[in-house]
Amino acid sequence: MLRTTTLVNQIILITNLALVIVIASAGTVPAQTLEGSRPNIVFVLTDDQGMGDLACMGNTVLQTPHIDRFYQQSTRLTDFQVSPTCAPTRSALMSGRPPFKVGVTHTIRQRERMALDVYTLPQALQSAGYATGLFGKWHLGDEPAYLPQNRGFDEVLMHGAGGIGQTNLGDFPPNKDNVYFDNVLLHNDTIVQTKGFCTDLFFQAALNWIKQQTDTGKPYFAYIALNAPHAPLVAPDQYMQRFLDLGYDSGTAGRYGMIENIDDNVGLLMQQLADWKTLDNTLVIFMTDNGATHLSGKLNGQRVKHYNFGMNGGKNSPHEGGTHVPAFFRWKGVLSEGVDVDALITHLDIFPTFAELAGAKLPEKMQPLDGRSLLPLLINPNADWPNRELFVHCGRWDDGNREQEKYNKCAVRTERWRLVNHSELFDISVDPGETTDVAAANPEVVSQLQKAYDRWWDSAVPLMVNEGLPKVKPDDQPLVKRYEQQRHERGIPEWEPAERFVMRDQTLTK
Repeated sequence: MLRTTTLVNQIILITNLALVIVIASAGTVPAQTLEGSRPNIVFVLTDDQGMGDLACMGNTVLQTPHIDRFYQQSTRLTDFQVSPTCAPTRSALMSGRPPFKVGVTHTIRQRERMALDVYTLPQALQSAGYATGLFGKWHLGDEPAYLPQNRGFDEVLMHGAGGIGQTNLGDFPPNKDNVYFDNVLLHNDTIVQTKGFCTDLFFQAALNWIKQQTDTGKPYFAYIALNAPHAPLVAPDQYMQRFLDLGYDSGTAGRYGMIENIDDNVGLLMQQLADWKTLDNTLVIFMTDNGATHLSGKLNGQRVKHYNFGMNGGKNSPHEGGTHVPAFFRWKGVLSEGVDVDALITHLDIFPTFAELAGAKLPEKMQPLDGRSLLPLLINPNADWPNRELFVHCGRWDDGNREQEKYNKCAVRTERWRLVNHSELFDISVDPGETTDVAAANPEVVSQLQKAYDRWWDSAVPLMVNEGLPKVKPDDQPLVKRYEQQRHERGIPEWEPAERFVMRDQTLTK
């Protein structure tokens, strides 16, 4: 028997969907019909996967049939911009603010810690009655106050630092010896020993938790934030072998194998959501956190460039290839299938969008949100969407060198233009590959964007709260110390999901 809250949520959703259908027949659909509709939200975020790393985006080497199908069934955001590296993008998603304005100016050196005065996205969803779960990568601080368990997540299964095996930077010591397999992770408040390949494990953990929420009828936010395909480039043998047989180097085989493994897990996720009959009340998002890595490799001993969607640059680049990523939104029966939204959209828009969907009442005293709700565009891809200026800086400067690096590895992006390093100008509307600098022919545009960037920089500097902190030695990293303490006091228990889900129509092997 459904609980009363479940029945109420379904009535609200049915009413909203009926409004969508009726108004759509008249030719327009106001975004208000989705406000407070309270869908479940499953957010899959991969690590270091670029626009060119999917078959549906034009890669002819990779086979990604499940994500390709998901793409065909989704509303696709074709000009979706994030930050050039991992922790900055994650902080923007969790805070709704540019990374520098919540203290995140690096991926290490304690400069990846999201400021403690941030009212987070999962806290907003909790306030609206959502269960919240994180599975995978957090990368916004490993000290107790910064951990996701204390920032709005009810359920957590995570590695430390910015990647599994980064033990010098704070991940659990055993992960150095067996990277991506049988990892030691933090499950809520207990460090545990797991079995299996990391991506498989994070999806299995998420699916078990999602099933629990489905059984209770409580709306949920499942944040499946993968470590893959971040280096080191390692995948199960069955996923690497096809690329090795084609003649690719082991790094390419590992990275592409990780991506095809992600694809199988996305297929498993969608199968289970369909089995549980929740697709019509679940928004599923596939997105990546920054541009691609490993942009070249070897094929039969010869150096080759890997497909990058025709873009310039990859991860940690101020160019389009550093910040332009895939973003597919699937909500069966609600969002249009196979439709492209071409407006300039950013990761800053996720927070206000989810908050509106959930009907969250945000506190009066919290950080300002710099993004916009996407609901108008998700309903009508041609909805009014004023031009905007987005600001990019790769950060990562050495301590004390911030001002010297102000104009290095930075960019300003508008619908048409991309100003790089305060001097080079590219017309993205006709030159998405940034092949021709047109600054000399457009001095007024350059001047306008330079002034806008300077204003943004001046507003961000006072909020960079993590600058100049002391370097933390490997043995003093918070999760390393916690691991050693628990190991000596009570040991490291084994942990595995209660149920293992498998594909019916094809196995999770290539």
